Amino acid sequence: MRGTDLQTPKTDPTPAIPAPTSSQAPSGAWIDKAKAHLLQNYKQQPIVLVRGRGSRVWDADGRQYLDLLGGIATCALGHCHPELVAAVKAQVETLWHVSNAFYSEPQIELAAQLTALSGLPRAFFCNSGAEANEALIKLARRVMKDRGTPERFEVLTFENSFHGRTLATVTATGQSKYQKGFEPLPAGFLHAPYGDLEAVRQKVGPQTAAILVEPVQGEGGVRAAPPGFLKALRALCDEQGILLLVDEVQTGMGRTGKLFAFQHDGIQPDAISLAKALGNGLPIGAMLCSEALGKSLPSGTHGSTFGGNLVSATAANVVVRLIREPQMLREVTEKGEYLMVRGRELQARLPTIVQDVRGRGLLIGVELNQEVAPIITRCREQGLLLNAAGDKTLRFAPAFTVTREELDEGMRILERVLTPA
Repeated sequence: MRGTDLQTPKTDPTPAIPAPTSSQAPSGAWIDKAKAHLLQNYKQQPIVLVRGRGSRVWDADGRQYLDLLGGIATCALGHCHPELVAAVKAQVETLWHVSNAFYSEPQIELAAQLTALSGLPRAFFCNSGAEANEALIKLARRVMKDRGTPERFEVLTFENSFHGRTLATVTATGQSKYQKGFEPLPAGFLHAPYGDLEAVRQKVGPQTAAILVEPVQGEGGVRAAPPGFLKALRALCDEQGILLLVDEVQTGMGRTGKLFAFQHDGIQPDAISLAKALGNGLPIGAMLCSEALGKSLPSGTHGSTFGGNLVSATAANVVVRLIREPQMLREVTEKGEYLMVRGRELQARLPTIVQDVRGRGLLIGVELNQEVAPIITRCREQGLLLNAAGDKTLRFAPAFTVTREELDEGMRILERVLTPA
């Protein structure tokens, strides 16, 4: 029996999805309340999820769904993984917050694990990917000031990138739709075409402090960096005396088949950001950096009230311990290849509808010849949860514990939805 099979919760066969119920049903009542009280900044699917196990979730009306989105590449070990549940319960019953005015054992242990595995010996903890990227941006500016080159403050990022929703990270993001209405945007960010080294060279100048890059652009359509691109960026940064910052928020913690996606290219970044899968759904982010760079953020220069919270750090320690196992990472690669093959088989059967299947590991995009929002709705009605990565790309980011049978089930549902009547 394979190692991760022991960690994959068993699931029942998928029952038929009942017809939608009236607005007076539990889900309808909750959705009405949400519309009355929540800021309407999300385009939420009209179901209220209340329970999960492995790659299955249930809504307030008792309907079951196959979750191949995984909290948007977050629940890497699936929902309610028993070892995570046990560890978090034990920590909550012991101590759950003391602030960063004091040391705490789970945070120290997590820092030790991440620094040893990444080769970046300093860790800072926060609550989200946007905050981790904010830390990268602040670090780059501070480092350049400490080097005596304060004129170097610009961060070069890429078209179609996504780095967060704070004012700085949304400006770093290379998609104008996320920036619209928040002008004037902060100065100090430039964008180059993703994968175009010559365009990057032309953009780098005397004001450049760093290059910030995603190994796979998740929100940009699940597009992996071309072979050799990250290595070329590393060489360019060394040549120009600037920093290479890698956004591993979506790709980190095993999502691409290695613990960190930069490891596919055999490079060492100056600093990276992590979040999403790090806590398997509990809020935690991290910025890891070299020893030399870490000296630029001494006491008082940066902080977070909840960063590295005992409960989130406890969960993250379990996540790292399980995902770092070679068998787990092999299975991510194998299942990702399997899903890619199934996707390309679907493309061969529906060549006018499915335009491309791409990605790395268990982060796969299926590009269609049409906007995917109606497809996502119809998949949900058939019991499959996905979301969009761009207007015409479906994103698959399932748990690493997903079974091949569940991946087959998901592709059957998608084919049923896409097949012309």
